[in-house]
Amino acid sequence: MPERVQIISDLVRLDIDADGIARLLLNSPETSNGMDVPFLQALHAAILRVHGEPRVRAVVLSGAGRNFCAGGNIKVFASKGEQLPDYLREATAWLQIAVAALTQLNPPVIAAVHGFAAGGGGFGLVCASDFVIAADSAKFMSGAVRVGMAPDAGVSVTLTQLVGLRRALHILLTNPVLDAAEALDIGLLTKVVPAAELEQEALAYARQFLGTAPKAIGATKRLVWGGLGATLADRLPEEARTVSELSGTADSREGLAAVIERREPKFRGE
Repeated sequence: MPERVQIISDLVRLDIDADGIARLLLNSPETSNGMDVPFLQALHAAILRVHGEPRVRAVVLSGAGRNFCAGGNIKVFASKGEQLPDYLREATAWLQIAVAALTQLNPPVIAAVHGFAAGGGGFGLVCASDFVIAADSAKFMSGAVRVGMAPDAGVSVTLTQLVGLRRALHILLTNPVLDAAEALDIGLLTKVVPAAELEQEALAYARQFLGTAPKAIGATKRLVWGGLGATLADRLPEEARTVSELSGTADSREGLAAVIERREPKFRGE
């Protein structure tokens, strides 16, 4: 069995266990995991490490402290004065490549959300995750327009896909604080659980992917995320190419054999 892998930084912690579950922890509780350039660089580095670990089968994304992520580090932003536009260009660039890298991971990403998920950081990561398990006490808010800014982290695209145009405009322009029940009802979340059970439920959700075919999971994710805004005609050739490619894998042959033999498949990622 592979050895456990741990990478610890001051701001982001990545722990990959022997089963192939990567736990990605936003680790700046004193700022409610507020994002600035060093934080975003650490997040991007951790996501890239997951990209480089083919044995990872699922990722659980969570936040340390009272909140999942309160968005940008407002105190750092305010300290920049007239240099803020230049600083935000850099911060936004790092946020964009981190979010893009997260959506392009082959293993599914399960966000485990407690406290507040707000701003481009918190709300954006929620929208960019494949599944979102939230504590029943969690709160969600866009918040960008409230401070004279606009949404980032791809939220102008992902939120509309998740909840529809009218609801997305309402959320982005009027900045309501959504509780977990409301967020679940409009399609922002996958599941709501009691706060005391959040970690256990997120890990249980991740474990269901341990026995699945990783190439098929990754290919399906790419088709779905890559299809945002595309037409049906645009995506049909890519679907056909992907299905043909997967049919040549050992896991595909094993899956077909398992159906014929009426047994559970044993996928190896090959």
